[in-house]
Amino acid sequence: MKEKAIPMFENYPDVVGVTQLREMLGGISKRLAYQLLASGEVHSVRIGRAYKIPKTSVIEYLIGEAQCRISIS
Repeated sequence: MKEKAIPMFENYPDVVGVTQLREMLGGISKRLAYQLLASGEVHSVRIGRAYKIPKTSVIEYLIGEAQCRISIS
């Protein structure tokens, strides 16, 4: 049987802000969201005072975290 890809975050735009990032990552704190952005764990672009985060960066972060957890187990 052929597997279907499940679209992730189809209700979010292609570029999100910090509030949407927090929602996408399960309601993480504002502090943790900014730490992830500052460390580069989630790739973003800063325009003025605002962070613009490609949705693909959030998905890549989640896939990386999942792979890390699998390799630890």
